[in-house]
Amino acid sequence: MTKFFRLTITKKLLAGYLSYGLLTVLIAVVTLVSLQRVNEINNRIIRRDVPLIEIADKMIDTLLAQELYGRRSLILKSPDLEVLFWRRSEEFKGLLTQMRNLPDPSTLDIDRLAGLHEEYDHFFKTRLDRGASLSDRDYDSELKDKQEEVIRLAKGVSRDAKVDQIEKSHRTLAIGRSAFWLTVGLSIGGLFLGMIIILIITRNISRSIRQLKLSTQEISEGKFDRLPEVRNQDELGDLYQAFRTMAERLKRLEEMHLDANPLTHLPGSAAIENVLNQRLKEEAGLAFCQFDLSHFKAFNDRYGYARGNEVIQATAKLITESAEAEGGEETFVGHIGGDDFVMITSPERYEKMCLSIIDYFDRMILSFYDVEDRQRGYIHGETRQGQKVTFPIMTLAIAVVTNQGWRLQNPLQVAEVAAELKNYAKSFSRSMLVVNRRREATSGQQAEDPGRA
Repeated sequence: MTKFFRLTITKKLLAGYLSYGLLTVLIAVVTLVSLQRVNEINNRIIRRDVPLIEIADKMIDTLLAQELYGRRSLILKSPDLEVLFWRRSEEFKGLLTQMRNLPDPSTLDIDRLAGLHEEYDHFFKTRLDRGASLSDRDYDSELKDKQEEVIRLAKGVSRDAKVDQIEKSHRTLAIGRSAFWLTVGLSIGGLFLGMIIILIITRNISRSIRQLKLSTQEISEGKFDRLPEVRNQDELGDLYQAFRTMAERLKRLEEMHLDANPLTHLPGSAAIENVLNQRLKEEAGLAFCQFDLSHFKAFNDRYGYARGNEVIQATAKLITESAEAEGGEETFVGHIGGDDFVMITSPERYEKMCLSIIDYFDRMILSFYDVEDRQRGYIHGETRQGQKVTFPIMTLAIAVVTNQGWRLQNPLQVAEVAAELKNYAKSFSRSMLVVNRRREATSGQQAEDPGRA
């Protein structure tokens, strides 16, 4: 019996191995449990918060479009425009159905939102049946009040979803930190238990833990692309991959909140530069298209920022829909700011899309002007010196920089060429597409003038 309990070298090695083996299993369990919690939270964000934000924003856009068609139908007495008004109403109801299908719909004030929209529709129908017009100020004020009440509620839903999303992101960070420190504590305990017996193993594990600690620090400082590499093919390697996955998700969430344009929800300058850098590194066919609205400032001064924002949103929607319909998955659309947009696509696709956008824009933009200005073909304005001048109807200037025939070096070079082409395109009195024809051997440029498609 005494011989059986005597600690031999083999038993000590086995005891040390088993002790560290049990500790490793415990670390793996803690890590997997933490990762499971992180995945559940991220799942919640993807399945509820992100779709809810998109649905609420679409509701606002749909309601604004519904109001636009309603006003036009009252002005023009057009049954077709009235049909479009009710079609947007059905789209709004479809978005309500989508919202009800999200997880935990009971926490959302969907019934109130639906009731307000029904009141808005009923109010419009009643006034339409009575033959009300836009000159009826009481009607216009009441209709605006109804619309603004629906928009406020939809914005509240979107805002609450964003707050919930941020809170969940903070929770995932807290879980990651907790898992890290618990892992460190268990690992230090294992070092004391099996320091001599498993010296070679602990040396490798200690290095991996240090790398994971640095990774956590990098993530906490917002440096998602500079994580120290862990090459272990074990649980610690899996933990590192989980950290990388978490870092990528946090980076996407941060970019979504910080870089997206608040008006159009399109990616901003940072995302545009990242995509352009990636395309330049790949050295594949590239067409960088920059869009700018000519005479937009005069329009904004004449009609106010609210209608100016409607023009910006309509232009963003036009470019986005064209990219989705004809651009393929490789086509990217971004919003630099103001009335400047960017589309990055292939040289084979840009021309058809740009000509289609020009054609639709020239027909669409007229609807944003008052009848008198639209009939005259211009609006009255003043220069900064107070001199009265006239400004024509807005046009669309598109500058396209391709890498066909020459090699683009960096985003700054692309931006400089695009700015030069854009200024040239804006010198015309109509919507214009200007394309660089630069070659390696020359520095000249030629304009491609498709006119209005």
